[in-house]
Amino acid sequence: MKDTFLHKGLRKKLVDDLSSRGINNQEILDAIMNIPRHLFMDNAFVNFAYQDKAFPIGSGQTISQPYTVAFQTELLDIKPYQKILEIGTGSGYQAAVLHELNTHVYTIERQKDLFKKTKEFLPSIGYQCMFFYGDGYKGLEKFAPFERIIITCGAPKIPQSLVDQLKVGGRMVAPIGDGDIQVMHLIEKISETETKITTHGKFSFVPMLNNKQNGN
Repeated sequence: MKDTFLHKGLRKKLVDDLSSRGINNQEILDAIMNIPRHLFMDNAFVNFAYQDKAFPIGSGQTISQPYTVAFQTELLDIKPYQKILEIGTGSGYQAAVLHELNTHVYTIERQKDLFKKTKEFLPSIGYQCMFFYGDGYKGLEKFAPFERIIITCGAPKIPQSLVDQLKVGGRMVAPIGDGDIQVMHLIEKISETETKITTHGKFSFVPMLNNKQNGN
């Protein structure tokens, strides 16, 4: 599937909408403008790719709505060349946004089918990340510390194991809550023993689950 002038026009409209809703970081808006979101979606939903909505991508997962992706990314306050851990690769769309911001992306997915699909797909359209199949709650201790961590699924509480893998001075963004609605948390690591936590509105994510899922 190609990226046409029509797709680019629809992306421009989406970016203008995100800007009107308070997304101010121009680099994030440029990233969303550059990424052909329709390529990340199942054929049944391609015609809706530039609506600001979440859509199913298989394995019980969704591609997050662009506003949510932009909001989480803006909260991270990313600087070039930072090492970022993403929990929940999914379609790879969020990882692509992070990559567009000139970062080193380490991304982990527990659904084996999605892991295999996205590990092959993202590099094919120019996004080179470090892909891992595993339990997001465990993170990637071998590669820690990370300057930024983003959780793209709803966790019942802040995972201490991931706070431990965050570099002092680093930031983690995570939707926290047991039900269908979570509250976005920003965790700033002040020292090895101290964090500052602020909340930033309500969102809806698929749940963050333990262990790996083998799939078919």
